[in-house]
Amino acid sequence: MAAAAGAAAAAGLWSEVNRCGQNGDFARALKSVNKILQINKDDVTALQCKVVCLIQNGNFKEALGVINTHTKVLTSDVIAFEKAYCEYRLNRIESALKTIQSASQQTDKLKELYGQVLYRLERYDDCLAAYRDLIRNSQDEYEEERKTNLSAVVAAQSTWEKVVPEDLGLREATYELCYNSACALIGQGKLNEAMKKLQKAEELCRQSLSEDSDVTEEDIEAELAIIHGQMAYIMQLQGRTEDALQLYNQIIKLKPTDVGLLAVIANNIITINKDQNVFDSKKKVKLTNAEGVEHKLSKKQLQAIEFNKALLAMYTNQADQCRKLSASLQSQSPEHLLPVLIQAAQLCREKQHAKAVGLLQDFADQHPANAVEIKLTMAQLKIAQGSVTKACMILRSIEELQHKPGMVSALVTMYSHEEDIDSAIEVFTQAIQWYQQYQPKSPVHLSLIREAANFKLKHGRKKEAISDLEELWKQNPKDVHTLAQLISAYSLVDPEKAKVLSKHLPSSDTMSLKVDVDALENSHGATYVRKKAGKLTGDNQQKEQGQGEVKKKKKKKKGKLPKNYDPKVTPDPERWLPMRERSYYRGRKKGKKKDQVGKGTQGSTTTGSELDASRTASSPPTSPRPGSGAAVSATSNVIPPRHQKPAGAPATKKKQQQKKKKGAKGGW
Repeated sequence: MAAAAGAAAAAGLWSEVNRCGQNGDFARALKSVNKILQINKDDVTALQCKVVCLIQNGNFKEALGVINTHTKVLTSDVIAFEKAYCEYRLNRIESALKTIQSASQQTDKLKELYGQVLYRLERYDDCLAAYRDLIRNSQDEYEEERKTNLSAVVAAQSTWEKVVPEDLGLREATYELCYNSACALIGQGKLNEAMKKLQKAEELCRQSLSEDSDVTEEDIEAELAIIHGQMAYIMQLQGRTEDALQLYNQIIKLKPTDVGLLAVIANNIITINKDQNVFDSKKKVKLTNAEGVEHKLSKKQLQAIEFNKALLAMYTNQADQCRKLSASLQSQSPEHLLPVLIQAAQLCREKQHAKAVGLLQDFADQHPANAVEIKLTMAQLKIAQGSVTKACMILRSIEELQHKPGMVSALVTMYSHEEDIDSAIEVFTQAIQWYQQYQPKSPVHLSLIREAANFKLKHGRKKEAISDLEELWKQNPKDVHTLAQLISAYSLVDPEKAKVLSKHLPSSDTMSLKVDVDALENSHGATYVRKKAGKLTGDNQQKEQGQGEVKKKKKKKKGKLPKNYDPKVTPDPERWLPMRERSYYRGRKKGKKKDQVGKGTQGSTTTGSELDASRTASSPPTSPRPGSGAAVSATSNVIPPRHQKPAGAPATKKKQQQKKKKGAKGGW
């Protein structure tokens, strides 16, 4: 009876589980499943249902715990997909791969998950093969999603592995396919085409989402955020940094939930800021440290973000943080060059140039593949220290670049700066010998010989220059320019030889350039344009004559006369001469009033004129003396002793001030 009652209860519970599953109410279904497991704890179907309910509710860790607890009942054949999916969602990608590979039967669900796992592991070749097999051998409503994933793999190969993608013949009917195609074009450097694809993807996205009445404008903008982020990236690559920065900031204001997108945008803003606007960059770094970012981005994206963090620490003078980050990057990627360059740059900021050069030299010895970049950096450091000769030695040790025109030019310039002409000529010689051996008919070879000859002529090495010019002439006997240079060089050393060679010059008739002189003089760029000769007839002639008459009648304007001008008085004929040069100039009278300065006791004068009783009020008044203070009584001309000042002193001072003032203006 008890068994029958239990079976009836279980049947009712199973009906409840089925109904909840169809309605999507997995929380309630889980309760019913737990009741069934209380009746029979080893019920395989009930355990499977419990795992599925937990997965649907997002409890992946608990679901994986149930699977691992009941390994005897839930074997890999029974629940391989659920186990691998839980491991995948918990970012245990390697474990998920092992679970899939250990399954005895590869179902379509496992194959789908296998493709996702391979993509996360960045095994793009295997992933591409897996999706091709899926598309070929399956026909259901998920075909469009598989094609989208396939295009994403192709885009990743183009972006991260620089593989030229093959044409898969996918019809870009959805915005996801259009977006992936744009990413593949960015990887190939076809930025303009990629921008057009992104614009098309934006249109398709708006069309598809606007058909759903429940989708708001905010939802559409959130979905478009990743497309706009890629547009901004293209603008940044094209040098339109202001436009890119504006679009990046617009996306950040939307506060998208995709932490990976936010991290990429923040990193790109930091690269635009560089060593400027450091405060903003430090705020943006926080977005790159968000939880879960490491699971959303590829290894190269994460590596680039870490590089920028180290550089930002260097620019913000956080030396310890910079060393820590660069050392961590070097331990993760020992063969990577950038961490070592960052460490060297930090040492240079600390004025430890010798230590920086030693660090670079050690890395070059351990990693010969990067020796060229390292040696170029070392040479730059030596130049910064002023050791130009040592920098030249380092550059000449790079055998791969010794014959390159850019390297030859740099070395010759540096040696010329140090006035080491012999070494500069030796650089030319080695490069010419290399081309003579490996590429004798290369235009670069002849160009180097000509440059060497010009350099030797400039520095007085005429005989060596003649040898180079003769070699050039042998290569091309019809080159008149080389022959002319050769004759010019011989004229300085051996005039007779120059005369002999001059016979090879073409005659003047063959050298005529057939230039239309008239057309050349009347051309747009001519500084002098000759007027065309011709007779003026009719109205034009009358017009020219009329203009001539007008010019003849034109008179000068009368000059303005001074305000005190008197026509009856004859003007001074010497008025144009300076005062000192006029015939009636008698010179400046100096010391006129010095005799009047009192030399006795206070109030005394050298003359008795002021004490003369004959001078009454009826006498002509003298001009008031400046600085004499208040006026005295009209009944007496005697000035009290305390108010009396030496006669002429203030006036003399005033004249001296006026003279000084005039002198300051530069006049007489």
